[in-house]
Amino acid sequence: MIFMFLFMATLLTVIEILAFRLLSRKYNQHPNWWRIRRFWIGAVALIWVGFIINGFMWPTWRVTHPRLLSILSISFFTVFVPKMFMAAFEILELIRGLLARMGARATGSARPMSRKSFLTETGLALSGFTFAGFLYGVTWGKYAYRTEHVRVPIQGLPKEFEGLRVVQLSDAHLGSFINTPQPVLDALNGIQDLHPDLILFTGDLVNSHADEAEPWIPAFSKLQAPLGKFSIMGNHDYADYGPFEEEEREASRQRLYEIHGEMGFRLLRNENVKLSRGGSSLVLLGVENWGRGFRKSGDLAKAMEGSGCESLPTVLMSHDPTHWEQQVMQGQAPIELTLSGHTHGMQFGIEIPWLGIKWSPSKWRYKRWAGLYEEEGQHLHINRGFGVLGFHGRVGMPPEITLIELTRA
Repeated sequence: MIFMFLFMATLLTVIEILAFRLLSRKYNQHPNWWRIRRFWIGAVALIWVGFIINGFMWPTWRVTHPRLLSILSISFFTVFVPKMFMAAFEILELIRGLLARMGARATGSARPMSRKSFLTETGLALSGFTFAGFLYGVTWGKYAYRTEHVRVPIQGLPKEFEGLRVVQLSDAHLGSFINTPQPVLDALNGIQDLHPDLILFTGDLVNSHADEAEPWIPAFSKLQAPLGKFSIMGNHDYADYGPFEEEEREASRQRLYEIHGEMGFRLLRNENVKLSRGGSSLVLLGVENWGRGFRKSGDLAKAMEGSGCESLPTVLMSHDPTHWEQQVMQGQAPIELTLSGHTHGMQFGIEIPWLGIKWSPSKWRYKRWAGLYEEEGQHLHINRGFGVLGFHGRVGMPPEITLIELTRA
């Protein structure tokens, strides 16, 4: 952790220096440059104090001081991401200057070169646009809930399940919300307007501890669906990410199991259930968290025992999409549809479907990170998440409620 902190501190220092150089290109001749510089340095000092405190106190404060940690994380991302664009364009300016000097020497020209160019203006404009985007993301963007409508063709789906409406929720991270914000309650209330036949929650109800979910029991318990409500555990639901003794971790897990029940969910822990409709059946599997680089408590073989998934259409709830890649896809398991979450789409990105644009830094960690994927007739849907974590905002990656409609292939 110390090595990582020092690496990040060095990287951020370089970004600070380059960003300030770009700023000075634009404003060093401005009559109020000294005021601009003083404000910049003061803001930098405050952000760095927050960064240092955050770096050393994060393991404890994520539980003991979540609101303060939220403010620090918001300040850090809102300020430093725009500076990354400034730094990138300052590097381009330095390259431009170097090439110009080399050209001048080669031609013997003594013509002076302007210190700033279109690159400076573009870098400042882009950083300003990014700052505005992050400011929106931490205020309104994290509440801009979007319902994604997805149709999934299932091989062998009985006609009785044709058009089955499944609402998927994932990654609520209730500890990231201060109290119970009305926009979040409104989003939950709006789920009934989708007329779901089945409601599935695919993990990460909390950030660190079961206590975070207590105030939300009434809101989640109001959700209703004729075929029921089912849920699974995500990696954050095991109290692994806090300064807890093992006894307290186990107590938190047991309480969270109870909370799922009080919310009206049947928690599937490496289990299966048959859903019946008009005399036909569909298998629903639910495993505990299993992910590459994370807790591997999931046992797919145990969940499938006695399910009849070899002959019946099957839906699997598994929090981490890497589980699908490692143990389901390419016929490793007879599962037609897997529902996951976990990635959040990194809460930052850009998606313009009609232009074929779909990008997020999440792609650097996950090959499949949001939306619907298909491999040889097996489908994976990754929900972009209902809540926020770490960075308490969303930029270009709205919080999601998924309405999945099953159709016959």
